[in-house]
Amino acid sequence: MRLGMFMMPVHPPDRAMWSTIEEDTDKSLLAEQLGYDELWLGEHFSASTEPFPSPMMFFANLLARTKHIHFGTAVINIPNHHPAIVAAECAQFDHMSKGRFLMGVGPGGLVSDFELFKNPDHNARNRMVIEAVDMIEKIWSQDPPYDLTGEFWNISIKEGIDAKLGIGYMPKPYQQPGPPIFISLASPFSSSAKTAAQKGWGMISANIIPTYSVASHWKVYREACEAMGKRPSGDKWRVARNLMVAPSDAEAHDRVFSAQAANTYFYTYLREVLNKVGMLILLKPKGDMPDDQATVKAITEECVLHGSPSTMLDKLIAFRDKVGPFGGLLQTGLDWAGKNQEWERESMRLLAQEVIPKFRQHCDAQKQAAE
Repeated sequence: MRLGMFMMPVHPPDRAMWSTIEEDTDKSLLAEQLGYDELWLGEHFSASTEPFPSPMMFFANLLARTKHIHFGTAVINIPNHHPAIVAAECAQFDHMSKGRFLMGVGPGGLVSDFELFKNPDHNARNRMVIEAVDMIEKIWSQDPPYDLTGEFWNISIKEGIDAKLGIGYMPKPYQQPGPPIFISLASPFSSSAKTAAQKGWGMISANIIPTYSVASHWKVYREACEAMGKRPSGDKWRVARNLMVAPSDAEAHDRVFSAQAANTYFYTYLREVLNKVGMLILLKPKGDMPDDQATVKAITEECVLHGSPSTMLDKLIAFRDKVGPFGGLLQTGLDWAGKNQEWERESMRLLAQEVIPKFRQHCDAQKQAAE
């Protein structure tokens, strides 16, 4: 059971970018100090609330200041990029990090980015992800000439090649045949879980979705594996979740539901954003719930796990029993306004030091019993 931090991030829109970068850097270094295994960061080009257009640029600033933690893009929104650029930049970062790189990809989820890059068609964006990653893996697997033709992109280097001078050769990653690839999942019964099974990719189930939706991802993945005669494994499945650990259950509850709590802002923001674009179903505790019943409080109660260390351990065990055998838990990083910095720092410490070691023991025992 790997422990990670996932930052969308979500900050108030009037905060200066430099201040959010500093805050999220401090959070990342704390995760390293506490022994977190992974750090994942989102990518958005057109939202001051989620102000990170380049996760790998952010990660590069952390390389010399960390030794253990692995860096994951969550995700590179493929329709916003040319596959050759993604292939080259990911290969470079994989070398810079000496293999501490996890390549998360997805179709994107921000409506203003869709407009910016003129990618409004959901089905087309999903096809773009598959085509681009296929091209990237081919680039990494061969020397020139390159001649790749697809529905959305054509990649060709056939004439400008000089083997003696190394001209025309695209970089290959440090990890061979390439870094682990993960795809993001948010919709209930997402077809991307089937793609992950077919391609051998990992999965990242979004932090904002209800329990039934997370469970549906494992169901789709498991059935796709079984249809191919493959044994399903959750080792490369990451589940992101909003978590709050406090010394007592009462304190944890207050730190989630109080008016100044970062979780309150987080779900108020997300509910308004997704409701405006007709995607409130992603947040609803039940798919058939009327919109007016899908309140911020109801969504928060469904999507946030909170409690003392012993309560959190019990909740994580019950949650994993419900959704499936995920191999990595990603704690959502929230805004640190007011008391939230103190609360989240303590939550991270208690999670890493008092909860996860026992949760790992439980998961290991389950795995051994199953074998």
